[in-house]
Amino acid sequence: MNLASLALLSDRELLSHVEQILIRERGATAALVAHLSEIENRRLHLARGYASLFNYCTRALHLSEHAAYNRIEAARAARRFPAVLAALERGDVHLTAVRLLSPVFSDENHIDLLAAAKHKSRREIEELVARLRPQPDARAGVRRLPSARRGAAVEPQTSAPAATAAMLDMAIPTAAWPSDAGEVLLNRAGNSETVTPASQERSAPDTDGCTRTPARPAAVVPLAPERYKAQFTMSAAMRGKLQRAQELLGHRVPGGDLAQVFELALDLLVHDLEKKKFAATARPAPAGETATMPASRHVPAGVKRAVWQRDQGRCTFTGPEGVRCTERGQLEFDHIHPHADGGPASTSNVRLLCRAHNQHEAQQFFGLWQADAASNGVSMRSSGRAEPVPTRPETSWPPAAADPLAMRSAATERLFHRSSP
Repeated sequence: MNLASLALLSDRELLSHVEQILIRERGATAALVAHLSEIENRRLHLARGYASLFNYCTRALHLSEHAAYNRIEAARAARRFPAVLAALERGDVHLTAVRLLSPVFSDENHIDLLAAAKHKSRREIEELVARLRPQPDARAGVRRLPSARRGAAVEPQTSAPAATAAMLDMAIPTAAWPSDAGEVLLNRAGNSETVTPASQERSAPDTDGCTRTPARPAAVVPLAPERYKAQFTMSAAMRGKLQRAQELLGHRVPGGDLAQVFELALDLLVHDLEKKKFAATARPAPAGETATMPASRHVPAGVKRAVWQRDQGRCTFTGPEGVRCTERGQLEFDHIHPHADGGPASTSNVRLLCRAHNQHEAQQFFGLWQADAASNGVSMRSSGRAEPVPTRPETSWPPAAADPLAMRSAATERLFHRSSP
């Protein structure tokens, strides 16, 4: 594939090519899964000198461990339930979904489960599995993580989703425990742990010259309806804060239950952040409309509250096919008609955009603005604010469209007609 030739494609052609390639890839994936199922059924990997199908996939086919694992689990599921292959070829489900659903498939439910899993993310599939196979709550606890000093032999961990803490302790020498890290397991969880495979573990020298095994990444895993396992690593300083919080909550949470302590802490944190970022309050003042452009980019608290509620705390960017961005993090208050071009900080001219779409809109607007300014006599001050040439007729703002999402297209339309009266 020549990347230079792709640069010659139009946007529409490029997107069309991707859709066609994806259709072919899904067909190839389903075909590979079917072939692997038959290879294992005939045990051909043994005749080729490979002790397992996994060994054959990684050594003969040169697949990564993760890719081989997903395809082998899908192949075994497809051998039991042929409908899996059709769902993979159509793109209804991905390989990870099949792997997660395989343990709960049965003759009676696999068709319904494949339909329920259609176009679902991994997290949504995990929620589905948790409803079908709920796990009991786990014992809450905080334990120190093991550390391997230089020269000490550490047995590699293996992937064991049902491994208990006792099994882990047996697998890892506990002669050298770090004093600055600990693992937290909240009790809104099951009694199983996901252990990082040895292939993903990497040892790195610490500041004291010791080689430490990095902690497993933070994870929130659904185990039953409305119940999750949360696992992460904290520093010694955070451990001290946790202990202090448990002491201060002695009367309210007598047992120092970790889940209750963290839930109370998160309630306070979310309340504080919403108050700072979106002016959330129990007694909001009415949001006033700004008639003219203010001297600064400041968005009044009342406008923030109104915009946050109207946009439902979610990015409002909508693509040409009506697909709205689902991002709820890194949200920013964006002037639909830019502040630099006279846009007011009013409820009708402010919207929520995620950081990526805010930057995208700025590039679109000001890229077109600069090109239009060169041909329509608009000067740009060093401060970045656009100043029209006095002889150029002004166009009123806001446009007739009252819908904030429609105002985006109106602003773009204005850029292409700046010379019109």
